[in-house]
Amino acid sequence: MAAKIKKGDDVVVLTGKDKGRTGKVTRVLPKDDRVVVQGVNVVQRHTRPSQVNPQGGIVNKEASIHVSNVALVDSNGKATRVGFRMDGDKKVRFAKSTGDAING
Repeated sequence: MAAKIKKGDDVVVLTGKDKGRTGKVTRVLPKDDRVVVQGVNVVQRHTRPSQVNPQGGIVNKEASIHVSNVALVDSNGKATRVGFRMDGDKKVRFAKSTGDAING
């Protein structure tokens, strides 16, 4: 199945503690139907000292969000659903609210 949300897309969070915040998708986990959004759903991870991080301590990192809880941001800056259509012989994503093709 084609991906409605891809790495690099601008998305808005629809539910949860970060509702209404926007960010760029940094990672997509298709097996788990989850995405990681930059600056959203930040959690504190307690890490023990290692060779990479000799100090250890508390590290802030972005946790994943279920893909159903985010929506693509259209050219107007609002949440939109994603559709697919054929432009010539190419399948492209488009924003259902505006009808504009989505780059990427």
